[in-house]
Amino acid sequence: MCSKALSALGVVLLTGNILAQPDFDYIHPGDLAPGSGEGRADWTVYREGMRFPLETAPAYANSQVWGTGGLQGPPGSQCDNANYSYPWRDNYCETRRQWEMPLCPVGTGHQGQDIRPATCAGGVHWAVAAEAGTIAHIGVFRVELRGEESGFWYRYLHLDHDQLAVEVGQRVDRGDRIGLVSNNFGDTPTTIHLHFDMHSGGVFYPTYMSLVRGYEALLSGSP
Repeated sequence: MCSKALSALGVVLLTGNILAQPDFDYIHPGDLAPGSGEGRADWTVYREGMRFPLETAPAYANSQVWGTGGLQGPPGSQCDNANYSYPWRDNYCETRRQWEMPLCPVGTGHQGQDIRPATCAGGVHWAVAAEAGTIAHIGVFRVELRGEESGFWYRYLHLDHDQLAVEVGQRVDRGDRIGLVSNNFGDTPTTIHLHFDMHSGGVFYPTYMSLVRGYEALLSGSP
């Protein structure tokens, strides 16, 4: 486990309440939840300076399928405290549908990272632009942002389709609001979380360490 102590931050302001901000920890990239597949131990920050894709902290990167209350996880509620605590855990390459993933050890797996917002409430927490760019696509449960500087395409899944802050063709600045985190998955609702990934040339890249660096910047007050 990598410890990233940020206790000097004191507190964060969230939905009108002052909450204690504990130290941020994260488990090594590629170290997936037990039984969930083989991860990629990749420490590369593929997008330096990326804005963390949720507007405010705290946030919790972990698996919504293999975590507590998930389809393949330990019994309990998806709103269990275990899912809303540090350390973070990578779930890139996690066993899911058989998406072709050439960078994953077995060639298939989860394409990005699940991120839970500060609470288990839907329609409260804003997802924001990871970098300046153009909204290239909006689907039933997906918004896609094409980055101007990096050339990456960022996908935001499970936002509330009825409360999006953007439209196709719109240019956004880094940190602009895109939509509210929800459980939208078309006709089959999922859990309250943001699936975030980035791809280029048809290849989905590991997001984990870019998210770690972006989150550290957010916690430091310099997002």
